[in-house]
Amino acid sequence: MQVIPQVLQVENLQIQVGETPLLKGISFEVRKGEIFALVGESGSGKSLTSLAIMRLLPEALRISGGRINLHEQSLLTLTEQQMQAVRGKQVAMIFQEPMTSLNPVMKVGDQVAEVLRVHLRLSSKAARAKVVALFEEVGIPDAANRYDWYPHQLSGGQKQRVMIAMALACEPELLIADEPTTALDVTIQAQVLQLLKQIREQRGLSILFITHDMGVVHEMADRVAVMRQGEIVEQADKAHFFSHPQHPYTQKLLADAVPERRYRQIEETAALLEVNDLKVHFPIKKGLFQRTVGYVKAVDGVTLEIPRGQTLALVGESGSGKSTIGQAILKLVNATGGKVSYRADGVEVDLTRLNEKQMRPLRRKVQVIFQDPFSALNPRMTIGEIIREGMTSLKVGPKDRAGQDGRIEELLMQVGLLPEHKYRYPHEFSGGQRQRIGIARALAVEPELIICDEPTSALDVSVRAQVLALLESLQQQYQMSYLFITHDLSIIPAIAHRVAVMQKGRIVEQGAVEAIMRRPQHPYTQQLLASAPQLVRDALAG
Repeated sequence: MQVIPQVLQVENLQIQVGETPLLKGISFEVRKGEIFALVGESGSGKSLTSLAIMRLLPEALRISGGRINLHEQSLLTLTEQQMQAVRGKQVAMIFQEPMTSLNPVMKVGDQVAEVLRVHLRLSSKAARAKVVALFEEVGIPDAANRYDWYPHQLSGGQKQRVMIAMALACEPELLIADEPTTALDVTIQAQVLQLLKQIREQRGLSILFITHDMGVVHEMADRVAVMRQGEIVEQADKAHFFSHPQHPYTQKLLADAVPERRYRQIEETAALLEVNDLKVHFPIKKGLFQRTVGYVKAVDGVTLEIPRGQTLALVGESGSGKSTIGQAILKLVNATGGKVSYRADGVEVDLTRLNEKQMRPLRRKVQVIFQDPFSALNPRMTIGEIIREGMTSLKVGPKDRAGQDGRIEELLMQVGLLPEHKYRYPHEFSGGQRQRIGIARALAVEPELIICDEPTSALDVSVRAQVLALLESLQQQYQMSYLFITHDLSIIPAIAHRVAVMQKGRIVEQGAVEAIMRRPQHPYTQQLLASAPQLVRDALAG
């Protein structure tokens, strides 16, 4: 039997902050040419492990025991100068969020070329040629011209490809991919995963793949390790991991990862919101006098309805116009055509015709839960103040402070938090807890419709399952309606009654979830479903 050499060996690694242990003696190895997946929920220590391997831990954290070896070389005994030679050349890393990892005022080609000049001492001309070749390898179209583009000119998938090109520039032996597809829609995710597999085959690259997405693990990994609270609770090869999970926590992760095999019953109820032929066109201005030379048709004639007490899921890839529809309903962007009819207190109102003063009373009826709960919460306000703000500004609920405090505590308990959390600040909570705070803030003004804009995309599977269960129970309790904007097909059966599929500003298909998921008619819907990981496809078909 052939022995595959180890590229990376982590043995009994311990990390602590002060006297508090964060990693409690974890051990694993990554072999040559394999994809090793490290999975677990947020806060389990996955990213901490990757930062320790790269020797990029924050100063407050210290490695209190264990070894990290690249081949036979101990990374923990290297000086910072020696480690700089290792980073990029022998071990490279792709970070979760490409926009924050790329310099916004520097051309993307120059950012990759910088790596080549530092490590390989290439001339500017040779570096440019190598970068263009790398861009072509990772599938960036028109690579020679894209070299001179800035990050904001690229799509999310293209930015992630630039990060992969940067990581591969010096031909490392080990690539650490930290949640590289979390923020990407299914079609772009499928392309990035296929690209990583292809590069692994061509270069014999070893990949440490950090993720919380079991569908991606099923698609990518050769072996899997599950982390929980700073410990590895289970390790196995992929086939055994999915067929015979041993640890109760692994079993729960897998149960939460696969959507329930049920489709929600649709009852015929009156429409709460109707969107008719909605258009949102943004002018393209050029030249010294900023003349309008054309329009970006973000939303181009969309018609849909959301019945009272039901959920419409709006799916499609990034840039299809999903979030713009939500913003137009909320009047955060102005519609350039069409009608948004809302039935408030028995009266039909066209939201597109209202000014801000007329819209204000309806703000309490239509609320929003944002994709990124951290940037949506004011970091200088306590949780209690954040929830109270909507109640006081829209004059909802108790008018006295003691009564408001009681209502805030009630809301926090309703979303699975503790009453005393009202005294804390957003940075003191995990991603899942912050999303619950966002839900509590929306509920505080007693809405009839909540626009959920990718509210679970940044959450791990167990927290995602909790948030979805919470939204469903609140819907049953208060007969609320949801417009649920998502690119995650796996959660649609668990949350939605109907689904509408968007492509390039238009709805190409809509109907009952079961009909669309099992018998998609439009080629684009078929492509979306085919791009989903196999684990998700099997569950939807089941």
